[in-house]
Amino acid sequence: MPVNSAAPQPVTFRYEESDAIATITLDRPDKLNALTFEIYAELRDTFVALRHRRQVRAVVITGSGRGFCSGGDVDDIIGPLIGRDIEHLLEFTRMTGALIRTIRECPQPVVAALNGLAAGAGAVIALACDFRIGHDQSSFAFLFTKVGLAGADMGAAYLLPRVVGLARATELLFLGERLTASEAHAIGLINRLVAADAVSAEARALAARLSTRPSFALGMTKQLLNQELDLDFQAAVEAEAEGQAICMQARNFKEFYDAFKAKRARPPMPISF
Repeated sequence: MPVNSAAPQPVTFRYEESDAIATITLDRPDKLNALTFEIYAELRDTFVALRHRRQVRAVVITGSGRGFCSGGDVDDIIGPLIGRDIEHLLEFTRMTGALIRTIRECPQPVVAALNGLAAGAGAVIALACDFRIGHDQSSFAFLFTKVGLAGADMGAAYLLPRVVGLARATELLFLGERLTASEAHAIGLINRLVAADAVSAEARALAARLSTRPSFALGMTKQLLNQELDLDFQAAVEAEAEGQAICMQARNFKEFYDAFKAKRARPPMPISF
């Protein structure tokens, strides 16, 4: 795997790298950052590319303006989908699912800065992130059934019960009603609530904190969290034994052990994958 592959250069949203943090900013504020076919594809490709950006140690995704992401654009996506044959519909639905899969498979921690509404596909994108930071006007709406689609979309029916429990996930996916920030925080869908003007800074501070942690170990932890969702306990313990043994062979283990023994906060940079 290349160590210094080229940085992604999307044209449908903003992408920046600074201090080992990549920031993705959805940038259609006039439409609450609604997604188009092109945005879906570029987001998917960006998260694939991030697997090879070893100099990036954490990712923040947010939206411009007053919304995080309102889901698929009614004019650019929903309308054109009506009348397509099953082959072309599957091409689209598999692409949207691939985006969520690439977020979960991204080895770097991904932090969602929820500057406002996360609805439809936007809610699932936020759900797929490892951390979600919001404020009192942040909200979720898994509104697929309200437009005649299954609440099970892009992996929502897989991920949401594992975050909030089956009963609450059933309610959210069946009814499609808006969940307030306080309600989302109470059930674990939002990790942390801060003042509205502090969401971006808080998300970046968390990303910065994560960027100083052992990158290989965090990637292994994320991989095992994904893998163990479908394992029985015996298989999960074995998977963790194998994963930990691999970590013990990685440079991170010695680097952080040496730093701990020397009573340093962390090893000197760079911290290797």
